[in-house]
Amino acid sequence: MIEMKVAGIAFDAMTRSPIILLKDGSERRALPIFIGQDQAKAIINALERQQSPRPLTHDLITNIFDAWEIDLERIIIHSLQDNTFYAVLCLNLGGVTKEIDCRPSDAIAIALRTDSPIWVMEEVVADASIPVDRDADEEERKAFKDFVAGLSPEELIKRGGYSSSDQ
Repeated sequence: MIEMKVAGIAFDAMTRSPIILLKDGSERRALPIFIGQDQAKAIINALERQQSPRPLTHDLITNIFDAWEIDLERIIIHSLQDNTFYAVLCLNLGGVTKEIDCRPSDAIAIALRTDSPIWVMEEVVADASIPVDRDADEEERKAFKDFVAGLSPEELIKRGGYSSSDQ
């Protein structure tokens, strides 16, 4: 799993639909997730630490967590099926952890309010992320190619490869 942070909300140029952008720790990959207008407002409010006069749904949920001493350990965006992302809230109550199915946008809005980490399965990042720093990616590819080009088969075996006697 890869821990990601909310980079912000963007809008699709064609449809004007909101998109939440998550970035990995190295800020090399971004995961765009299309969300609804209401969830975008809830996430923006959480990012800007704005309070509404009365609790909205995500605020209500965090108030329930506080009242019942439920800890949101993390959220996990665990799969992408038919262009739909799936997530769970990982809740802990008295040492018992439960995973609750949740839309990623709602999970993110709640995670921001509780300062809980956002995790994404590596397969989801591999399938749906976009590169942010192409220059750094190209540098890394070149450095790896140079490293591999300088290796002989004997050096590869010394560095952890297998010999026929290992099998």
